[in-house]
Amino acid sequence: MMDRGNVMDLFSREKPVRVCAPMVRYSKLAFRTLVRKYDCDVCFTPMIIAADFMRSAKARDSEFTTNKNDRPLIVQFAAKDAQTLADAACVVSPFSDGVDLNCGCPQRWAMSEGYGACLINKPELVKDMVRHVRNQIDNPNYAVSIKIRIHKDVRQTVDLCQKVEAAGVSYITVHGRTAIERHQPVHYDTIKTIKDSLSIPVIANGDIKSMQDVEAVCELTGVDGVMSARGLLSNPAMFSGFEETPLQCVWDWVDIAAEHGTPFTCFHHHLIHMLERITSQPERRVFNNLSSTSAVIDFLHNTYGSM
Repeated sequence: MMDRGNVMDLFSREKPVRVCAPMVRYSKLAFRTLVRKYDCDVCFTPMIIAADFMRSAKARDSEFTTNKNDRPLIVQFAAKDAQTLADAACVVSPFSDGVDLNCGCPQRWAMSEGYGACLINKPELVKDMVRHVRNQIDNPNYAVSIKIRIHKDVRQTVDLCQKVEAAGVSYITVHGRTAIERHQPVHYDTIKTIKDSLSIPVIANGDIKSMQDVEAVCELTGVDGVMSARGLLSNPAMFSGFEETPLQCVWDWVDIAAEHGTPFTCFHHHLIHMLERITSQPERRVFNNLSSTSAVIDFLHNTYGSM
């Protein structure tokens, strides 16, 4: 068993660390519980705006839910000043194993507010933010990380990463696309260059949808871990080596969602993603229009039988 309080211990193992990405609306406690059953090593929360989180107790309660089995857990924040990030980190540190600064969200609203991917062009600020969190949390095992997108010119990205490494960042997750690229191929060569220029662990993110992808990316880049978003949404059992969502995983989700009181829309959306590859088009059309939990469970029983 690893020391519950030290994510960095995971990086000393032979195999790449398998990480569930921060996903708006999706990587909440119930879904994290599901992927942990299927060999996911570390989970991120959805991105939380640090200033809102600090301003209101209501925001804290609705944005951040966890339990004692939800570990190792990384809380991801969007922030643009060092003190707010450090304050938010202090609030969540007793219930998590690290905080991550989002320097990769490419959405226009985030960038216009000074959050997300625009931070990759402000290395001094990011360095300051990392250092602030480091100085304010007295647990040396608590991880402080950043998740970035890349620049067109790889030298800028390497410069940013080396600056934050010097400031004490624990590891860096690299989404191998620029802020304006959406579905273009991932620049694995750039991820390799970044990995080769640092001595801290690097996690690769972007288009990881199967264990074959995990092996190929590690081979190509030499990274220490992989992070998946859409791959895990469509197959939460991916890290266990399943090619598509096994039925057992579907029923596990039904149980976990019921236990956590997951709202119907969220419960249903996850199943839409999970069943996409294993249902026919007419079945999908029926399933996607269901509007109650009991209708969903009836459909699953009638179409797949019980476990």
